[in-house]
Amino acid sequence: MTDILVLFYSRHGTTAELARLVSRGVDAVVGARARLRTVPPLGASGQPSGAPAVPAEGAPHASHDDLRECGGLVLGSPVRFGNMAAPLMAFFDGTSSLWLTGVLAGKPAGAFASGSTMHGGQETTPLSMLLPLLHHGMLLVGLPFTEPAMSSTTGGGTPYGASRVVPNGTRPALTDAERQLAQALGRRVAEIAVRLGTPV
Repeated sequence: MTDILVLFYSRHGTTAELARLVSRGVDAVVGARARLRTVPPLGASGQPSGAPAVPAEGAPHASHDDLRECGGLVLGSPVRFGNMAAPLMAFFDGTSSLWLTGVLAGKPAGAFASGSTMHGGQETTPLSMLLPLLHHGMLLVGLPFTEPAMSSTTGGGTPYGASRVVPNGTRPALTDAERQLAQALGRRVAEIAVRLGTPV
């Protein structure tokens, strides 16, 4: 069985909802299963807040072992000025030892994001998240326009990864297109990982 790490940060739960849909897409692929993980928030000093390894609710916090053991990775973040959230970047800032050993090289990876406006960074944020993965030698997986929802979405969904639009102060349900594209991203990463036969 090939584990696909679905690693995300979510402050208010909207990115977490998207992560669960990506995981559903992974789990639909024979020979693959999703491993859902998050990262701890940062304290006022900009350092990890010292949150427990297993939060009281939601997904456990990720470790380097999760990255070593995965056959593929799908990374998710809320939009922060067109970039990934600081807690997620802090986690990757600490992966130099993995980079030195090349443990992620050759594994497929994708990205997803949630933002408050159509033009607030739902395209640039997945792109920014893919940059450290390129340095790790991962194989980038996007969403092609062969996915029907790419041509019909009026909310989230980009060629660079799945996304959703959540206007400030609201929490609407994901649109059908956003759901379909999130699951398609998980499925695509999982199918490629299984086809590559990436060892776990």
